[in-house]
Amino acid sequence: MELAYSLNTFYFLLSGVLVMWMAAGFTMLEAGSVRSKNVIEILLKNVALYSVASLTFLIVGYSIMYGWGDITTHSVYADFFFQVVFVATAMSVVSGAVAERKKLWTFLLFAAIFTAIIYPIQGSWSWGGGWLSERGFFDFAGAGIVHMAGAMAALAGVLILGPRKGKYAKDGTPKPIHGSNAAQVALGTLILWMGWFGFNGGSQLAISGIENADAVAKIFVNTNTAAAAGLITAMIVCKLWLGKTALNASMNGALAGLVVITADPLTPAPQIAIIYGALGGLIVPFAMSYIEKLGIDDAVGAISVHGVAGIVGLMLVPILNVDASFLEQAIGISVIGGFVFGTSYLVWLVLDKTVGIRVGEQEEVGGSDMWEAGEKLKLNYKKSTLRCAFFWP
Repeated sequence: MELAYSLNTFYFLLSGVLVMWMAAGFTMLEAGSVRSKNVIEILLKNVALYSVASLTFLIVGYSIMYGWGDITTHSVYADFFFQVVFVATAMSVVSGAVAERKKLWTFLLFAAIFTAIIYPIQGSWSWGGGWLSERGFFDFAGAGIVHMAGAMAALAGVLILGPRKGKYAKDGTPKPIHGSNAAQVALGTLILWMGWFGFNGGSQLAISGIENADAVAKIFVNTNTAAAAGLITAMIVCKLWLGKTALNASMNGALAGLVVITADPLTPAPQIAIIYGALGGLIVPFAMSYIEKLGIDDAVGAISVHGVAGIVGLMLVPILNVDASFLEQAIGISVIGGFVFGTSYLVWLVLDKTVGIRVGEQEEVGGSDMWEAGEKLKLNYKKSTLRCAFFWP
């Protein structure tokens, strides 16, 4: 018993470290996707949001979502650490979508409210043993509870913020905005891919015993397989549709494959995980293009990757998992998505009417680095080798 407790605790902590490493992935991906005049502010914001989440979830959020009760299979402190990196992940999704035009300190105020109250309330309905869990809603590792929730909060913020200056022509046609560093986009994707093994694997909640060990191993294989299938599929779609293999859309294909399999990385056979990941890679380029044409300026494609792919993943679960039903999955998606979007929209709106959520025109044109961080990034290499952007027909 003591050995199993120790092994499970260590596994929780190790998985939490891997998921915490995803914060670095989100940081690199977002920094590479924005213009150089905003990179320093992006770096500061991502480290700060992780810090805010760590404190607010400790002080308020964990008690709302789970409570500090006794856990017999592993340490409650390991449980907290594993859960706090999940809430930070959800907030990182929001960060990417609203990049390049929001105020840093207002964003951190929203982060505090989201991680202390909004995320824990909806999480308590399912993972906390609440009414969605009792109804049979199934979300193994957080395709809806983490990723879709983050996307809904991001959508609310983007709608109130509006698009970046220069994103749309006078006739409403979207224009590409080049990122500063394609290498960071690719590196960020690989770091997220690596961290996802802790995200999905740790959600088995135990490693001791043959059954748990085999389950974790299968989850790792399915996670890796879905990401690979998503990437290759997105590359093929971009080549056939656009005539070129777009970097951002291809990388987002891998992430969409990961989000899809997150809903249930244990039940499908690895061969089926290929199909699930490919669906994510197939959908995300079209979703990104469609959302962009609606006038919704998502700087990194987070709403498509985490929101659309999260919904797809959740609705795929009942195909193979006998413990899930399409009705209960649809109810869970509607309730979680509606609650997070509605409450987030209200919070963003109140912040906008009080302290303001968008930087001024002069600050946006000049870049957040000088206005928010008081310094400017100097590039010593040719920009032409680093540019990346979305190119839709």
